[in-house]
Amino acid sequence: MILFELGEKIKTLRKEKNLSQEELAKKSGISRATLSKLENGNLTKISIATLDKVLGVLGFTIDIKPKNPFVRR
Repeated sequence: MILFELGEKIKTLRKEKNLSQEELAKKSGISRATLSKLENGNLTKISIATLDKVLGVLGFTIDIKPKNPFVRR
């Protein structure tokens, strides 16, 4: 998943929970401008900790899985 797709997903989840950007940003401890950049795929760098906070407020966690589940590693 690229950052743009992740941003779109976060935006969709935020809207499903009826949260404004301001509300999600405040609960996540980031600025509304940073959240806006994340949602629009314009944020080039974001820490795992920050992403985890945003996703946590939305009720999700970061998960690591193989790109191709049919390939054994």
